[in-house]
Amino acid sequence: MHYIFSRLDFQQIASAFIVLFAVIDVLGSTPLFLDQKAKGRPINALQATTIATALLLLFFFMGDALLRLFHVDVESFAVAGALVIFLMALEMLLDVTIFKYNGPIKEATLIPVVFPLLAGAGSFTTLISLRAEFAQVNIIIALLLNMLFVYFVLKATDKVEKWIGPGTIYLLRKFFGIILMAISVRLFTGNIVPLIEHITSH
Repeated sequence: MHYIFSRLDFQQIASAFIVLFAVIDVLGSTPLFLDQKAKGRPINALQATTIATALLLLFFFMGDALLRLFHVDVESFAVAGALVIFLMALEMLLDVTIFKYNGPIKEATLIPVVFPLLAGAGSFTTLISLRAEFAQVNIIIALLLNMLFVYFVLKATDKVEKWIGPGTIYLLRKFFGIILMAISVRLFTGNIVPLIEHITSH
């Protein structure tokens, strides 16, 4: 317990929170949530948040085992993750669709809310990539804080859009697109050197 508390770093928590907040982008997805409700596909906020949190935590702890299974090291995954995050940033900045979400399941709570919007490839990749930089406890706290925020947004989707307006949501999306792009560059540059050294030493 003392070891866990000694690893707490509020700067790391804040940094990880911002990264995950930008990747999950629950505010930017508000129009999609409203669209789902308008189509008669209600979203269960508690169920969506609980399932998404469980999936993200499971991947966070089991991700290493999965990587080892496929003989992939964290640095390689972080570099690949940086490229995925870069593409997500391009989506946000250029208003283009690179990742297409076409699934057979019609329930809005699971598809597309839990997967891929909350617990998708971007979130999974980001969690593993963050492990190359931050202590686990700080990432978990940042994730749980994000999911708490997600719950409140899902619970009050109509009010959120009314409070901040579609224009503000659009601007936030652009702002976090720039943040994500900067993060992807930092992740790439921070892991590509040790990855090259690891490859050349073998």
